[in-house]
Amino acid sequence: MLRNYFINDLNESLDGKEVVLAGWVHEVRALGKITFLILRDKTGLVQVIGKAGITDKSILDAMNLPKESVIQLKGLLKINKEAKRGFEIQIIDIKNLNPIASLIPFEVTGKVDADQEVRLDFRYIDLRRIETTAIFDIQSVILDSFRSSLSSKGFQEIRTPCMVEEATEGGADLFSISYFDKKAYLAQSPQLYKQLAVIGGMDKVFTVSPVFRAEKSNTSYHLTEITQMDIEMGFSDHNDAMHILSEVFIDIITNVKNKNKRSLEILGMDLQIPNINTITYLDAIEKLKETGMQIKFGDDFNREAEAEISNIFGDAVIIKDFPTELRAFYSMPHKDDPKLCNSFDLIYKGLEISSGAQRIHEKELLNKVIINRGMDPKKFEFYTNAMGCGAPPHAGWSIGLERLTMKLTGQKNIREASLFPRDPKRLKP
Repeated sequence: MLRNYFINDLNESLDGKEVVLAGWVHEVRALGKITFLILRDKTGLVQVIGKAGITDKSILDAMNLPKESVIQLKGLLKINKEAKRGFEIQIIDIKNLNPIASLIPFEVTGKVDADQEVRLDFRYIDLRRIETTAIFDIQSVILDSFRSSLSSKGFQEIRTPCMVEEATEGGADLFSISYFDKKAYLAQSPQLYKQLAVIGGMDKVFTVSPVFRAEKSNTSYHLTEITQMDIEMGFSDHNDAMHILSEVFIDIITNVKNKNKRSLEILGMDLQIPNINTITYLDAIEKLKETGMQIKFGDDFNREAEAEISNIFGDAVIIKDFPTELRAFYSMPHKDDPKLCNSFDLIYKGLEISSGAQRIHEKELLNKVIINRGMDPKKFEFYTNAMGCGAPPHAGWSIGLERLTMKLTGQKNIREASLFPRDPKRLKP
């Protein structure tokens, strides 16, 4: 094995013991007869020291490596209260695992700022930054918490297609692809298929899926490929779905707070468990008007409005009862007022991170809506026919993984929360 410890597993109880570590050279500096090397792996940093007269000269010479050299080293852990971690590694041997053959494009230590576009062009180097590592450590816990929270509630994970024959959201911003002799599209959402799973008797399902939006929007909040964390639940309405959303959302934040303490500290985040306030769309419109914002019934909430909603109602706000015309065609209209529908959004720290609704489960009503929206009902027969085969009332929602990661890690640009982001200008690496 190339290592027997990760850096973060080292502690003072190993004083005097031999350890084998592997990682990258973060920094090297020679001060007189002493050479200091800072070793970095995915878990942290540790100081390695070589002293002339104690350390073999060939080992001291070998320590003078370029930054970002990938190495294996053997040493003795020694308590040193002056060291940042309370101990250091006295080097015994060092091996350069793959000598650097290319120019490192920017300073990984953060001592010199690097442009975001350059960092994304060389994402495999950017991932070595402890701040970037912290972001994706947190994202991993978000995903694990989403799955574990829903599994504990009796939900079953499923997989849905990424290639579809028709727009699942009824929009125009689609990536078209050639599918043998047919035209097809990359899926905007797993929506229709998770509904079919519920209608098929699976009852409560969830999925983590890539989705694709061909919006030519180059803002700090949009990507062309994102990851959605979706659920669908049978024999339920929007109130049931909002209840599950609240529980899962709090579970995720609680787990991140408890399991990612070091990563949150690196990012300077003091994460608090929020109270979730639930308001109606009309309540939000009226409160926004009181602030002087020019907004009316039928308007969707822009970034400015979402930020103001959080200022007024708190960090976490569920807004329900949206105008039907604003929502996807499959959203169930209110029985008493069809201008409104059983739909909702979750806004967290000024950004919409989740959207959901009760679905139309009645075939006749669904066909009527599809026609009124100007879509071809024949292309949705696989979907509408299912509603005529004993479809139960059902509801669901999705959370945007990158948007939630962005807010939990305090990032200003969603590209920081995507491992290899795709936007209208970026298709590599």
